[in-house]
Amino acid sequence: MNEVATLLARTELFGSLAPGALDAIAADSHERRYAKGESLFGEGDAADAFFVVAEGTVKVFVSSSQGKDMVLATLRTPEGLGEVSLLDGGPRSASAEAVDPVTVVAIARSTLLGVFQRERSVAEAMLRASGGLLRRLTGQAADLVFLDLEGRVAKLLVGMAGERGQQRDGGSVLELGLTQTDLASMVGGSRQSVNQILRSLSGRGLIEVHGQEILIADEAALRRRGGG
Repeated sequence: MNEVATLLARTELFGSLAPGALDAIAADSHERRYAKGESLFGEGDAADAFFVVAEGTVKVFVSSSQGKDMVLATLRTPEGLGEVSLLDGGPRSASAEAVDPVTVVAIARSTLLGVFQRERSVAEAMLRASGGLLRRLTGQAADLVFLDLEGRVAKLLVGMAGERGQQRDGGSVLELGLTQTDLASMVGGSRQSVNQILRSLSGRGLIEVHGQEILIADEAALRRRGGG
């Protein structure tokens, strides 16, 4: 329970709570584990809990009737997922899948709604998180209209490097933790097209690709290519 409370204290949603309040939420939560490729929930499922990622990477995506996926986000500790359905009481608006072995802390909707009533800061944090989600989705929709595929790839790499890149000599190193198919699903392209774009960006000295590790060698140029 202490480990769960420590995890919750690192989140944007619960980080402002006192230790006693964190312990109470931790006591009402439970741990779930998922193998690589296993579904946490599917689009249209009933929403029973809010999840906080404790270990591993989760991809959130929507699927078309033709079976094509578009990845909306990839989440790592201590990020949360599943807030939309908890707010409106509707079914899941997207699917979530474990990219690698994943452990999450599940907090029941009834528990979370009770916290909202007692703790104004948590309700405000949830509103900020929902607003951030809306802004991100609006930005993704605009990128599909106004940026070509290479621009979308460049913008995605810059954004991911800013969120989780590690500074090393020569630039920022990004551990993708994703396949090129997943990367393509995040920018609305095919795996083959994204592979060609990565090779082109590498050939022009903007990035270096080493398996699933990408070195951002010229962030300013990559940012300009992404419309920044």
